[in-house]
Amino acid sequence: MINDIEVNNRRLENIRRFVREIAIPAEAQVVEENKISESIVDQMRANGYFGWSIPKEYGGSGLTTEELALANIELSQAATAFRARAGTNTGIGSEGLVQDGTRAQKEKWLPRLASGEITGCLALTEPEAGSDATALQSTAVSDGDGQFLINGTKRYITNAPIADLFTVFARTDLNDLSHKGITAFLISRETPGISTGPEHKKMGQSGSPVSEVYLNNVRVCSDDVLGGQLGMGFATAMKALNKQRINLAALCIGPAIRLLDEALRHVKTREQFGKPISEFQLIQAMLAESKVEIEAAKSLVLETARSRDRGEDVTTQASICKYYASEMCGRVADRVVQIFGGAGYCADIGGPIEMLYRDVRLFRLYEGTSQIHLLNIAKRILK
Repeated sequence: MINDIEVNNRRLENIRRFVREIAIPAEAQVVEENKISESIVDQMRANGYFGWSIPKEYGGSGLTTEELALANIELSQAATAFRARAGTNTGIGSEGLVQDGTRAQKEKWLPRLASGEITGCLALTEPEAGSDATALQSTAVSDGDGQFLINGTKRYITNAPIADLFTVFARTDLNDLSHKGITAFLISRETPGISTGPEHKKMGQSGSPVSEVYLNNVRVCSDDVLGGQLGMGFATAMKALNKQRINLAALCIGPAIRLLDEALRHVKTREQFGKPISEFQLIQAMLAESKVEIEAAKSLVLETARSRDRGEDVTTQASICKYYASEMCGRVADRVVQIFGGAGYCADIGGPIEMLYRDVRLFRLYEGTSQIHLLNIAKRILK
């Protein structure tokens, strides 16, 4: 659902201009320095990118699911780091709070997340709890006086090294090993006992910091329980991930569009056997296949976003979107490297192709691996 077509079109044009004039020219610097310059982050804050999905009453843009998907498709046509920098604030770093937070919690945190003053992150995954999120071993033990002592380790947490607010999931009922024993907590970085490890050295996505989160006797109070209810953490996580899977599917479409655009420019100037390679039918087939898959993914994602905006249950469709779009992006990236040949494999010759190829590989892993989504889809359609 698009609330105001003119406003939305202006927003999308603003993002396209940022991508074209600011983000893409800065990609090489981001890769070299493994960070986005603060001056660019300030521009993203000024443009409102950190508050897209946060309600207007808390300083955000209050975008619908469809509007957010369209914005993500545009922003993700630059290196993944730019989307990731604001993405946790407009996705899993704030969505649990938006969905289930108390009024006081929303008033305390959402305006600061929306402005980009602080950065949020979702701390769910653990060394022994990945696809099986209910296997988490972090514990939050009550002292009987409205306070909890949290201990555990979180792994592969996007933006953890720079995060100011952590949505942490821990087991509050040690006798219940199901999802019903899990509670979500809102923890400030300033809280004694919470710390983050060094950035992981990753295959791609330079400039998007990922690290472990360590919880060593972190003392929090009942006011820090997300939503004020024990045992609701897993339900909150699933709500956040359900929407984020639509977001991520949209984020897979942007790089695929960029890769295809780069390939189209390349095939018109690269000559072999005395003519542009755009005249070769096998090259044309790879281009056509990529275009068809991009458009199919886009249609699927936008229709699912509209369904969510109508209040429909899109749990199955969100998994389908995430699975198809992430796999599609990987196929497009592989074809484009093939089209560029050796130049597509060399960072100093093929431009952004090698970087994008490495960046998009992660899409098939986070927010549920492709295999987990296939299992989830099968389970739901067999019911």
